Amino acid sequence: MEARKLPTNTPFSEARREFDGLMTALVSVECLKMTHSELEALIETQGREVLRKLLEEHLAQRGGGQATEPVVGEDQVLRTHQRRRPVNLVSTLGEVTVERVGYGQRDVDSRFVLDAELNLPPDSYSLGLRRKVAYEAAKGSFDDAVEAVRQATGVAVPKRQAEELARRAAVDFDAFYEQRSLGDKSPTSEVLVITTDGKGISMRHDSLRPATQKAAEERRPRLEKRRSKGEKTATRRMAQVAAVYTIAPYVRSAEDVAGTLGPSAIAPEHKPPARPRPEHKRVWASVNSEAWDVIDAAFEEAHRRDPSRQKRHVVLVDGGEHQLEGVLLACGRARTHVTVIVDVIHVLEYLWGASTALHGEGFPETEAWVTERLLRLLRGQVSGVAAGMRRSATKRALTPERRRPIDRCADYLLKYAEYLRYDEYLAAGFPISTGVIEGACRYLVKDRMDITGARWSLDGAEAVLRLRALKASDDFDTYWAFHEQEELRRNHLERYAGKAIPKTKNSSKSGRKPNLSIVP
Repeated sequence: MEARKLPTNTPFSEARREFDGLMTALVSVECLKMTHSELEALIETQGREVLRKLLEEHLAQRGGGQATEPVVGEDQVLRTHQRRRPVNLVSTLGEVTVERVGYGQRDVDSRFVLDAELNLPPDSYSLGLRRKVAYEAAKGSFDDAVEAVRQATGVAVPKRQAEELARRAAVDFDAFYEQRSLGDKSPTSEVLVITTDGKGISMRHDSLRPATQKAAEERRPRLEKRRSKGEKTATRRMAQVAAVYTIAPYVRSAEDVAGTLGPSAIAPEHKPPARPRPEHKRVWASVNSEAWDVIDAAFEEAHRRDPSRQKRHVVLVDGGEHQLEGVLLACGRARTHVTVIVDVIHVLEYLWGASTALHGEGFPETEAWVTERLLRLLRGQVSGVAAGMRRSATKRALTPERRRPIDRCADYLLKYAEYLRYDEYLAAGFPISTGVIEGACRYLVKDRMDITGARWSLDGAEAVLRLRALKASDDFDTYWAFHEQEELRRNHLERYAGKAIPKTKNSSKSGRKPNLSIVP
């Protein structure tokens, strides 16, 4: 079969020629001998070229963006001088050339109306290709992201460029969530939960906080090849992780909870109902912002979701003094009533330490002691548990060193008793463990940022954390629509008088004028 000969001036003649060439190849003797995988590769490669030609020839049909009304910049200067200038665009289909008309004037920079009409980026990478890079960078290493984009599109993006594209892709993260409100969404459950924690990231030296930089400079390792036990590298910077979600009340008994936290002889009085799942969960992390700012942002997110304070607000923390202090300060700044709960799993670790000091490690008596004290804590007997373990240590005449974990546990229980009212929390149906934020720390930070040997720059780490947060919160697609609108605004609309793109011959014919719309 011979390819049809088309006039070179017909629309999409090059694309038609490529397509006809592919059709001719598919009925050739060589193709009839191919395996299905070889055919797939042929069609994918040549078919991609057909699509690239379609894009390039469509852009050529736009006529360069000939304006049908005066072109006036934001500087109020009328630009009357016209000059055609091509620009290369690397798209998901390959590289294409865009011919466009520039409007200029002496001593001022030009305006390319077609660039605005197409929402072209200021550099050569298309928004579609940027999206693919950003999405893949959120999933794995930049090496893997570059390879995944190449496999999917045939376009080779250098690693350094991929890192820069990821940074640019995340710039509208804060603005996206500030303009979004969930208050008018479909009804959600009555318990609104805020939870937060910190997780360290290995950073480049110039991206560490000043105190950590100083510690790294003063560090004198004992061995040359490896760290000794207990030695710190002083190369980590804390990322603050936060999550906000709503959840249905889940009323349980002390026995229900005690029976799920490990082997226990305590039987629940009844089979508890199915555990409800978090709704509209949003998780995020920042290594650039101060911990207090992230916690404040979590309270602001809760306010956007429940501006009239109709829900019961709960804050879950792991019991660390730094985290709890930040939460309590944020409560005061937010001027809203919340129930602060210390994670029961964190308390359980203190109980295990005390029990090991009393009974030794790995004995049935050790586990039985923990189970019994946990049950009593869940019934609200905090001071009794603390006093009882001190008496046991005194009766056994334990040495100061051996009884230290017991005193530490008792001190902890008494210090945070106000936030350990588990009997009240269970009756109200509140969550009492920080599984959601622990999962967020693992997904957002550990699984991606702890790649062996990785040392992050501040901007690079922040961008990847934001992209992973969008993906984990199921907001990536909505965010990207908002991001493209913001790109149009800052790259194009703000460069024209009245922030309005002049009409072109094509936009005049269709009656279409690019503008911004609100992303719900």
